[in-house]
Amino acid sequence: MPKIKGMILAAGQGTRVRPLTKDLPKPMIPILGKPVMEYLIEHLAHYGIEDIMVNVAHKHWKIENYFGNGSRWGVNIGYSYEGVYEYGEITPKSMGSAGGMRKIQDFGGFFDTTTLVICGDALIDLDIGAAVLEHKAKKAMASVITLEVPNSEVSNYGVVETDGEGRILAFQEKPKPEEARSNFASTGIYIFEPEVIGLIPKDTVFDIGSQLFPMLAEKGMPFYAQKRFFNWIDIGHVSDYWSVLQRVLKGEVAHMKMPGREVKPGVWVGINTKIDWDKVRIEGPVYIDSGVCIEAGAEIVGPSWITRGSHICKDANVIRSILMEYTRISAGQTFKETIVSPNYCVEHRTGQTYYVGDDRTELRWGDARGR
Repeated sequence: MPKIKGMILAAGQGTRVRPLTKDLPKPMIPILGKPVMEYLIEHLAHYGIEDIMVNVAHKHWKIENYFGNGSRWGVNIGYSYEGVYEYGEITPKSMGSAGGMRKIQDFGGFFDTTTLVICGDALIDLDIGAAVLEHKAKKAMASVITLEVPNSEVSNYGVVETDGEGRILAFQEKPKPEEARSNFASTGIYIFEPEVIGLIPKDTVFDIGSQLFPMLAEKGMPFYAQKRFFNWIDIGHVSDYWSVLQRVLKGEVAHMKMPGREVKPGVWVGINTKIDWDKVRIEGPVYIDSGVCIEAGAEIVGPSWITRGSHICKDANVIRSILMEYTRISAGQTFKETIVSPNYCVEHRTGQTYYVGDDRTELRWGDARGR
């Protein structure tokens, strides 16, 4: 594979996945104990992509402190903070997915070769080598990796209209189903030549999907869509997070290995746990992280993930649910298809969020609190 660079888009606020992003930037949302972005960096490193830029804004220090210079993964990571100086303070302000790239280019000239650009909030197993080779073979200036989606879901994505050779004729950002020109959706994975960055206006908030791509199509640039078959698991909404973990725990994402030790079929456990195995019922797939306490009479039905430091009390039931770090489920409580943390609870079925301290939730929630 030709030598290329990587760019991870990580400056968004993740408003559609709140409350998961109340205290975390979206790329730091955990999947089995690792941030989503870590899986992406591992994937880029696997294909020999060593130089990676990340644009950051919302709670940027959590990304920078965790990943540092990238040496743990055998890569070099740089960061570009997007913010403004107002009223004596620097506050985050995204430049847009394309505007942030232009800012990086104007600052240090990073984009001097072919670059793979990916969003920092999805799990992928794309064959990057094959995608880059197709991009080069077509002499493309820009390529978009696409997947076919049901027509009823096109309003959630940017979709492309192409000719017989895959050249993009039009790009529609989140069209209504009846107005969509195709059902091939952009996955937020792009391959750019340096010339593309020069087309982005300087010092301007500018978006890839709604502004840059329509401009490339209108100008008739060598702009192509690739139709590939791969796992693309996007965390666009809070309900997606629950669904992603269900798929991961079921083993439907081939490149993701379960951590911990498999103590019996479908049950993985980290170290330093306290579980009364003779008096609990655990039906896999379940991952129980380190420092978890599960008392007698408790029941866990998978797919479920019990995150580190959590405490499930006597006769409590956790069914196809996710317990975030240091969550306590009180005796006799039942949570079904729910994301639970010490501060909030999200029901998958309804999408309803309940917060600790909200009087309206006390009867519904009980005592799912931090220890």
